[in-house]
Amino acid sequence: MTVIVRDLRPGVRADFEGFVRVRDLAMPFVLSTPDGLAYDVARMHPDAHYRPLLAEADGEVIGTAQVGLVYDSPEPGQGYVNVYVHPERTRRGAGALLVRAAEEHLAAHGATKLFAWVLDEPGNRAFAERHGYRASRSAHFLRLDLANGTLPPLQDPPPGVELRTGADFADDPRPLFELDSETLADEPSDVDYEFTDYEAWLRETWHQPLMSPELTSVAVVDGRPAAFSLARTDGGTRYGTAMTGTARAHRGKGLAKLAKNDSLHRARAAGFTQAFTGNDAGNGPMIAINKWFGYEICATEVRYVRELG
Repeated sequence: MTVIVRDLRPGVRADFEGFVRVRDLAMPFVLSTPDGLAYDVARMHPDAHYRPLLAEADGEVIGTAQVGLVYDSPEPGQGYVNVYVHPERTRRGAGALLVRAAEEHLAAHGATKLFAWVLDEPGNRAFAERHGYRASRSAHFLRLDLANGTLPPLQDPPPGVELRTGADFADDPRPLFELDSETLADEPSDVDYEFTDYEAWLRETWHQPLMSPELTSVAVVDGRPAAFSLARTDGGTRYGTAMTGTARAHRGKGLAKLAKNDSLHRARAAGFTQAFTGNDAGNGPMIAINKWFGYEICATEVRYVRELG
């Protein structure tokens, strides 16, 4: 069996379906759809040099790689390569070929430091280390059974706080961008971001097909978003939280928990049966909030780093 690596072909539906099928098998707790992937490929910032790759054997897509530069960081030369192989098609060389093609692409565009998320399993970690990557921070994926679990009861907002949906900001979502930018800056990460490009945020977050303004909940104080829970869905039964956070001036008041609870209740009422989210392992406040909701860790990833040259 010969394995080849090639680019995902824009406009070829089977490529997008194959990419998402492998991702769903390897990472069922991360929402992905062919339409969402097609949207990202068509609209990714040119400075990202985004290049999704496929590994193919006898006409079957058996591996994928998301490859690009972190264009919105003040530190130049940072790239990412996230490789996932069909769980029943491992040990055929697909992962190694994907890594080699990804590294060559990133090096050609000036990358000097590469980041890769690796599922925390012995074989995956050994694979990363054989390719010269060293372990850094870790993050958890969490799952909540919306169909059979019990959510905390809905609570009335405290005085001076109003709950709205993301759809209420459809005409002017800039206040949500500003809140997202502030909360992202405080997220634990190996990479610093300068999240200042409103047009890029509109393209990559707000108008992304998986984004659900209707299920996004926003706690508003004095007419301004103070906390929010950005919701995504796969158009089927899975709901995910892209970001939950609170403006610095309003932290410690329970507003993020209020917004997330509102969003979860509305997601369940809309027929979604599974809720997913992710937490950096060092983000104690959000881990505590998600534990309060009943989320359980379903997988852990470790971020690996490699210096080029």
